[in-house]
Amino acid sequence: MYRNPAHERGGSAATTARTTLIRALDDRAGTVPPGPAALTPEAAFDALYVYAAPGLIHQAHLLTGCRRRAFESAEYAFRKAWERWPEVARDPDPVGWVRMQTHEYALSPWHRFRRLVTRPGPPPADPLLRALLDLPPRHRRTAVLCDGLGLGVSEAAAETEASSHAVRGRLRHARAVLGATPEAARQALRTRVEEASAATLAQPWSVRAGSERHVRVLTRTVFAVTAALIALIALVIHGG
Repeated sequence: MYRNPAHERGGSAATTARTTLIRALDDRAGTVPPGPAALTPEAAFDALYVYAAPGLIHQAHLLTGCRRRAFESAEYAFRKAWERWPEVARDPDPVGWVRMQTHEYALSPWHRFRRLVTRPGPPPADPLLRALLDLPPRHRRTAVLCDGLGLGVSEAAAETEASSHAVRGRLRHARAVLGATPEAARQALRTRVEEASAATLAQPWSVRAGSERHVRVLTRTVFAVTAALIALIALVIHGG
């Protein structure tokens, strides 16, 4: 279950999230929206996507070393956000909500099975990224959250559903691997996170359409399975 780190930041994340949406809408439309009522669900989602997606793709690449999975992870997260948009729109930290989904998908254990059928790419040229990828996934994510994005230990603990003690241990180990001193490790990773490039993104409307298509397919599948199960039960009852 999603645990919102904004609850531990005294509301600062809520202000940041609202500012994010306003800024993104300004960039797209060139006007300041007159008020929250002017934001349609589609416009608010598109604003969040335009503002947050490039950085999330870059973070997922740091977590996985795979650009294809990085794009896939961010798109998955935004599809989930649109499926649950009323919940995400009311969340004090919608950027954090989507970030959590992106990171969890990127580091999902099931990706290990994909390596059995796909040829791994060459190791990254960046020595810091190579060292980051050598860390256990939870340590890697903690380092990106704390040193890359500047979250506090309690915030990272809430987002990763871990204890503060566990997060401190992971962060200490990650810093020892990534740099000679905690400050050196922190600065190096912060620089990498801020290097998010203007990658070619899918259009937000296509992400929304993909989400809606996924829901329709899932609904049809549930109905089909339910009908088949009812038919099987009826067959067993009449056959008995």
